[in-house]
Parts: sequence; structure tokens; C-alpha cells
Amino acid sequence: MFIDSHCHLDRLKLEEFDNNLDNVVNAALENNVNTLLCVSVTLEEFPAMAEKTAKYDNVWLTCGAHPLNQDDEINPEQLQELATNPRVVAIGETGLDYFYAPETKQVQLDSFRKHVRVANQLNKPLIIHTRDAQEDTLAILREEHAENVGGILHCFTESWEMAEQAIAMGFYISFSGIVTFKNASALREVAKKVPADRFLIETDAPYLAPVPHRGKQNQPAYVVEVAKHLASIRGTSVAEIAKQSTDNFHRLFAQTKA
Repeated sequence: MFIDSHCHLDRLKLEEFDNNLDNVVNAALENNVNTLLCVSVTLEEFPAMAEKTAKYDNVWLTCGAHPLNQDDEINPEQLQELATNPRVVAIGETGLDYFYAPETKQVQLDSFRKHVRVANQLNKPLIIHTRDAQEDTLAILREEHAENVGGILHCFTESWEMAEQAIAMGFYISFSGIVTFKNASALREVAKKVPADRFLIETDAPYLAPVPHRGKQNQPAYVVEVAKHLASIRGTSVAEIAKQSTDNFHRLFAQTKA
């Protein structure tokens, strides 16, 4: 059994799936991908995302605002209210992205702190996006006591030093289709080092389709390809990657375990 620990079902171009989300979820199930975590990127779109996925017992949710979706200041009261939805198991996607939007740095920092505080208030783990912001990301996690709730550094592309420090604070490191890319040799070295009880796999669908699906719209069914590459990198079996990543996911999100 596989788990896609990070996807955006509400962002898929459903015309490629006969305009039916059932076809996406069923394709995942046919590939033994039995649980999906659908990740929020704006508070405004969260209710629609929750409604669109409501009928799927194997789809869990997060609630938050992506660092690149910061047109308005985050309202922590609104975040806290929305995140009390019983299907919400984590706060985010939140974090810092200085690669694409360094000009919004201060807004991102403020939003990130508010997310961590709400996570602590609700005792829910965090889903962290970080790019070109290692020092500030780790500093805020420490200053706001994110170790109390832990979480995931998703779609990880940063250094082993960052991964090691995050793991020490109780975080998991999640690998996406990027680990299959030809130019990702440094990331594959990180993937070798992450302890077996601290890694997860994801698609980040509809983005970042793994080899051999590059150029296509990504979907949760393709997380199996991430597992195959990770097995090769770590010198183990696909079945072991599936078991370890599934056990890790359920340890972090206990309520998702059937």
C-alpha cells in the first residue's frame, strides 16, 4: 500500500479525466495508492476543496495558505476556524519561498509564524514549503516551538544539513518526483541519508510528474514511481519503501489509520 502524502486534487485539470475526480481517485486505488492528503494553498479556496473531496473516505485534508499565495495578510482566526474541520489533519501548506517571491519576504515571515502558532493551538502537524530560505525556515520553526507538533518538509530539495536539523525537531522529509529527475543527484544523496522512520513520498500533483511521466499532468497514481526510484537510491525494495512511508504517515497522522 502506498500513500500520496501531498497532492492538490482541486488543482487538477479534470478534462484529462473525463471531468470526473472519481477517475483520479480510482486510478490511484488501482495502483495500490490507498490514502491521499489533499493540501490547501489558500483559505478562500479551502471550503470548495473540502466539498469537492467530501465523499472520499481515503482523502484527508490540510488547511493553510501557500507562501506564494499571500495577496492578503493571513487571518489566524479564520485559519483556526477552518482547520477544525474533522478531515483536516495538518496546518499548511505554509513556509517560505525566496526563490520565486523574495519581494514578499516580510509577509511570508508573518504568515508562517501565524500558521505555526495555530498548529500549536490545535495540536496539528505542519506542512512546510521551503525554497532558498533554509536559515529563516529553521529559525521560525525553533522560535515558534514547532517541535511541539512536528510535520513535513514537503517536496524537499534543500541540503542534508537542513533535513538533519528538521528531523531533530520532529519533522519528516518528503520526496516528490523531483528525486527521479536527471539533474537531481544532490537530492538523491540526501534521500540516501534520511532515516527509515523519517521519510515520506508524494506527488505534489498536478505538478512535477516523475520519470517516466515527465511532461504529463501529475496524479496520485504516479507516487508509485517515486517509491521505485527511492527504493533504487536506498538499496531496498519497493515493498519496503511502501511499508516504511505508510507507517511513517500513520505515525504522524494517527487519525488516518483505519
